[in-house]
Amino acid sequence: MRKIVDLGLLAAFLFIALAGLVPAGASDNYIPSVSLDNYWTTFGSPQLDASLAGTNEFERGETVTLYVDLTNYGRIMGFKADKKADTKMEQALADRELDYEREKTTALGITGTLRSTSDLIEVKSGDQVIEALRSGEKSREPMRFAIKIGSHTPAGEYPMRLDLSYDYQYNAEVDADELDPEIGLRGFQSSFWYERANTTITIPVFVKKESDFEIAEAEAQLSAGEKGGIIEVTYKNIGEEEASDAIARLSVFKPFSSTDDQAYIGDLAPGEERRVKFKIDVDSDATAKPYSINSEIKYTDLRGETVISTSMKIPVNVAPAKRSYAFPAVVVLILLLAGGISLYRRRRGRGS
Repeated sequence: MRKIVDLGLLAAFLFIALAGLVPAGASDNYIPSVSLDNYWTTFGSPQLDASLAGTNEFERGETVTLYVDLTNYGRIMGFKADKKADTKMEQALADRELDYEREKTTALGITGTLRSTSDLIEVKSGDQVIEALRSGEKSREPMRFAIKIGSHTPAGEYPMRLDLSYDYQYNAEVDADELDPEIGLRGFQSSFWYERANTTITIPVFVKKESDFEIAEAEAQLSAGEKGGIIEVTYKNIGEEEASDAIARLSVFKPFSSTDDQAYIGDLAPGEERRVKFKIDVDSDATAKPYSINSEIKYTDLRGETVISTSMKIPVNVAPAKRSYAFPAVVVLILLLAGGISLYRRRRGRGS
């Protein structure tokens, strides 16, 4: 609860403009502790609507900012007299209260929270605030919400929920000590009752149709020091459009090297997959352990534009260098040859 007491119409209008003065407590109603005279009951309230400024169609994998404009379509539906104004002072008070009652359609301290209805789209920004919005007005600055679209989000519509909470003036009451013919109402007081309102607006976000890829299968068993080792990879188009003239490319790094780091895929329709091979050399001092080699697909989309896919990791296992038996074989051969020569010399010596 909160009591707002001022000395005139100007102060009340300043309060309306500075919506931050309105409390944002847990209670749904803010009722003043002082009850004054109530000449009018007003029918009406704020009515907020939201719209996106700019496009609402994006590509998968993007982090984008949504610019949300708010408009207040609230209006006064009518008035009902609650107290008859019999005297000139009462008439002056009734007129003053009526001026205040017209502010019932102003939304104060608007807080907007954007929520995603899908795990594939993440909201990266927090609450946004607009101080006040009068009836018939559009927000001077849009609310800004950053969202991240998952790298493999299927094309389609993804509704976003914009939860709005705000305060508005529910009722106004007035009183005065006397009416001075020259200066007007002496000892004037006003008090305001406020209510909290909540509304949810759906904002659709669309993810564009395009090609998208994943590694369906990979075979890459290499050894330290191996030359021309084979990596076999199966790429699958998991998107909604065909990719033309697709080429798979590797991004190799030490301990790997290659002169054959591209493989032609060709046209790949949605749901279709293609197996390709790469030749890889492994340094002799490579550490035996699992590695990942980045790959990407360069292709032409349906609009004739060249596109490079997001990076995909190929798991590669490097085993220790294969043991060579060439040197032991040479040693055995030399020993056998030496033994044969020695035996030949002994036999020749006996024969002489």
